[in-house]
Amino acid sequence: MKLLHCVALIVVLLALPGPDCRASAEADSEGPPPLDCRSGPLKKTYGNEAWLVYGCNDHRSAVVVSDKGNPAVPFCFILYVKPDDSVRLYGEGTGDKSTTQAAFDELKELTRADVGELVSAAEAIDTAGE
Repeated sequence: MKLLHCVALIVVLLALPGPDCRASAEADSEGPPPLDCRSGPLKKTYGNEAWLVYGCNDHRSAVVVSDKGNPAVPFCFILYVKPDDSVRLYGEGTGDKSTTQAAFDELKELTRADVGELVSAAEAIDTAGE
């Protein structure tokens, strides 16, 4: 359910109408397109806390959601791999700042290949029906 709230928030924010919002969204190709991130979840630890990783339908990007018991709840990150293979990291939520910062510090070091491995592992879990 946390993932759905995170993804819904992202889709809503990207789709908001308005003179400045729409223009900046078109002008800024840095942001991710609408993504469907349901593969997984893969259980991972970032910043010494539990997180759930979901693979996205572009097979290149992932969403990382704070797991039950994580002081960062509610919080999610998006690891978006752009067409030029650079990785953008976005975060959203109201969880504990020091916890989210510790996870951010680890996630920002991930390469395109690292994110690809996370997505593949999440897709494998989804395929196995776990």
